Amino acid sequence: MTNLSVNINKVATLRNARGENRPDVEQFAIDCERFGANGITIHPRPDERHIKHKDVFLLRPIVKTEFNIEGYPSPEFMDIVLKVKPEQVTLVPDAPDALTSSAGWDVVANADMLTEIVERLREAGIRSSIFVDTDINNIRAAATVGADRVELYTKPYADNYASDPEGAVAPFVEASKAAHNAGLGVNAGHDLGLDNLKFFHERVPYLDEVSIGHSLISDALYLGLQETIRRYKECLQ
Repeated sequence: MTNLSVNINKVATLRNARGENRPDVEQFAIDCERFGANGITIHPRPDERHIKHKDVFLLRPIVKTEFNIEGYPSPEFMDIVLKVKPEQVTLVPDAPDALTSSAGWDVVANADMLTEIVERLREAGIRSSIFVDTDINNIRAAATVGADRVELYTKPYADNYASDPEGAVAPFVEASKAAHNAGLGVNAGHDLGLDNLKFFHERVPYLDEVSIGHSLISDALYLGLQETIRRYKECLQ
């Protein structure tokens, strides 16, 4: 079964709106795991507008499944992850002021930098994943720079799913095959939800993990967290 990693950034956004500790981000992570999540994902941005740097250190001893930290590999970010040592670091090409991740790496153009970063992560015993689009050359380049996995940026799939499901998923099928043939694990994330996840999972081979935050947290407002995680995991069986 493909693993479900719950991105809890939006929980931190809600907490920060009042400047107190409600909802409790740490307790939320514990509950996600208790209800069946296979991992917890966070993306600590430089402006700390959702996950704060102190949250990263508080969550490390709490998360008992897979801890996945996303971010742009700035010196500050690398200092944090090398101290915390999560199971996985997902490298994203976001500018510091980006609202959300909106494109994958041009791995070919950034090969030297990514090679150095991936090597530092490997030396620390951390699995690396590079956020990419479905361009086959970039996926093969991710293998060349030494990454362990790629994470496929799935917003184009989500945007086109309702009008043309088969056409929307086709590039991701080929991308996942190319990653597998290059020796890479395959993750996926961005705008995957209960409406489109099951179809994606059925069509895309070799899918190790999906990382889902915004849609899952939004669904939990209506369904409750336990039922929401149950439904998402059902899509991945």
